[in-house]
Amino acid sequence: MEFLFAPSIWAGLLTLIVLDIVLGIDNLVFIAILADKLPPKQRDKARLISLSLALVMRLGLLSLISWMVTLTRPLFSIGAFSFSGRDLILLVGGLFLLFKATMELHERLENRQHDQQGNRSYASFWAVVMQIVVLDAVFSLDAVIMAVGMVNHLPVMMTAVVIAIGIMLLASKPLTNFVNAHPTVVVLCLSFLLMIGLSLMAEGFGFYIPKGYLYAAIGFSILIELFNQIARRNFMRHQAHRPMRERTAKAILRLMGGRQRSAPTTSSEESPLTEAIPQEAFKDEERYMIKGVLTLASRAIRSIMTPRGDISWVDAERPLDAIRIQLLDTPHSMFPVCRGELDEIIGVVRAKELLVAIELGMDVATFAASSPAIVVPETLDLINLLGVLRRAKGSVVIVTNEFGVVQGLITPLDVLEAIAGEFPDEDETPDIVVDGDGWIVKGGTDLHSLQQLFDVNDLVKPDEDHASLAGLLIAQKGQLPQPGEVIDLPPLHFTILQATDDRADLVRVIKDKPHEDKEEGQ
Repeated sequence: MEFLFAPSIWAGLLTLIVLDIVLGIDNLVFIAILADKLPPKQRDKARLISLSLALVMRLGLLSLISWMVTLTRPLFSIGAFSFSGRDLILLVGGLFLLFKATMELHERLENRQHDQQGNRSYASFWAVVMQIVVLDAVFSLDAVIMAVGMVNHLPVMMTAVVIAIGIMLLASKPLTNFVNAHPTVVVLCLSFLLMIGLSLMAEGFGFYIPKGYLYAAIGFSILIELFNQIARRNFMRHQAHRPMRERTAKAILRLMGGRQRSAPTTSSEESPLTEAIPQEAFKDEERYMIKGVLTLASRAIRSIMTPRGDISWVDAERPLDAIRIQLLDTPHSMFPVCRGELDEIIGVVRAKELLVAIELGMDVATFAASSPAIVVPETLDLINLLGVLRRAKGSVVIVTNEFGVVQGLITPLDVLEAIAGEFPDEDETPDIVVDGDGWIVKGGTDLHSLQQLFDVNDLVKPDEDHASLAGLLIAQKGQLPQPGEVIDLPPLHFTILQATDDRADLVRVIKDKPHEDKEEGQ
């Protein structure tokens, strides 16, 4: 046992351990890919059995050193090529690697990892183990021949193999989990196996490819894949900062197959299902309603409320006959009751109940005070507003600013209109009317509704303070636009038809036809 104290022995042992691990990385990668074909409960067992068989196989080959040396002697020749036992093993192993790697690549590129029912189909346990054993034999042969050429002591060789296989066994599960969690890494590893299989076949024919070239190519590819994984991780981290609701909404909108051509999307945001679902799968009404639901959370209250100037309210200080006439002439079912001005709200009443109270001679202010108004700030988000509307039990909700000035009111119908489109009252005209090849639009029309109607994405901007078409046009112009002026926001063109001192009342909108439609019309 004196040879154990020689420094050269320990140096050779450490070198063999490192080289065995390096040569075994390819084996581990293939084990990771094959083990993924098994049910999760059997994968650890398959890795343990496979690497244990690799250990037994390498120890057995090491014990037959004299026979291993004869494998390099030529057995027969074909033309200019002579073949030894080692060459034949390398040729068979190389062919097997090329075949398996090609089949695995084809399966993954064609996305055939699931059966028709959508359930994962797993391979036979022993079939996978036998495939791994064949690969173990190929990789073990290379490692054993390398060991025989480096060290003269059989115990040192066996010790190095045992330690290397033990380390590989510990690293097999983390490596398998990493490889199978990253599809691009799997494809890269299969490409490595193709390259290794080709090099084994070249060696079988006597053309030696320096291992340094292979490791340099593999190392460079791994470096590029590392950059790719870092970029993907940073992209996912950036995406995680966006609200889950927003990300889900955009994903579903892409799946619906929208007609947006003007807004380019990055390849990292595209989903394969976007092209898989044809646009005809959803009707325009369905697409409009789904978009309305998904974008509801991103809208401000002022985008759906009835603005202050359009509110019909009852002045409790007016004569009872005038109030009765107002209630009978206005089709609304509910009215805010105020004292002299809209900001002095007493309560919210139903028109028929107030008419009965007037007939009974009750004081209007006293009657309205029994139904106090529900007031919310204009900064409240729509999701929380839905809970307020439920508690209101069909009543209206008054919206005020930070100074308590009434900005508008909201009813459950306003939320429905935000989802399904406009439902004008008897005394109202629609906000959007088709006019030839364009549309006549009221200045107070909500920009979200226009986005859905015109199928564009850039009318509503989170950092802007306006929510109506009139606000958008004033922001673009920098001042109140005058009748006859044209404002272009491709693919939309706005012509001011009517304007007052403080806003644009009527606007004609024309949308450019898609490029392919223009070509068909020529």
